[in-house]
Amino acid sequence: MAEEIITVVTAEAEAPANKPNEKIFSKSQGSKGPKTRRDNKSNEKVNDGIDKKMVNVNRISKTVKGGRKMRFNAIVVAGDRNGKVGVGMGKATEVTLAIEKAGVDAKRHMVKIALEGTTIPHDVVGVFETTKVILMPAKEGNGVIAGGKVRDVVELAGIKDITAKLYGSNNPVNCVKATFDGLLKLRSAEKIASLRGKTVEEIR
Repeated sequence: MAEEIITVVTAEAEAPANKPNEKIFSKSQGSKGPKTRRDNKSNEKVNDGIDKKMVNVNRISKTVKGGRKMRFNAIVVAGDRNGKVGVGMGKATEVTLAIEKAGVDAKRHMVKIALEGTTIPHDVVGVFETTKVILMPAKEGNGVIAGGKVRDVVELAGIKDITAKLYGSNNPVNCVKATFDGLLKLRSAEKIASLRGKTVEEIR
């Protein structure tokens, strides 16, 4: 038994000193070599070319048995400044969450509107409740002559030359929805000609 113990100790003493380190190195790196850094794609910000503007945030209070519950209602306009625009609303217990929900809703409900160059093809009237917005085409270089929230909607839609007049209530929500209603009524010359069964030259 004494000879066997001496033999084992001698074998361990004669082993190279760097073998344990080599084993640890091979376990940590493996056969495929050192690990590479993985890109975290979830944190990358994707630019989809859509701009958003917050129109208004209202605080809503509801009285229940346990007390008052506070919520926030936000309305946001989204557009690509190239003929697409949408309006969305969101409700949440926090302002930031309500705005985020409204932005998602606005992107989901974006629609393509008819444009003629940098302006609209014809006069149009948008109505929502007691608010009426009249949108009129303008010459190139005239700019956006509109105030309040009407300007935000037409600019995000990509209209650069337009004249707008507002009648009735100037409530921000009403103004935005009335303007959006007017933009939805726009028809291109080709669309009107096809509906009448005529050519574009005949209707002009």
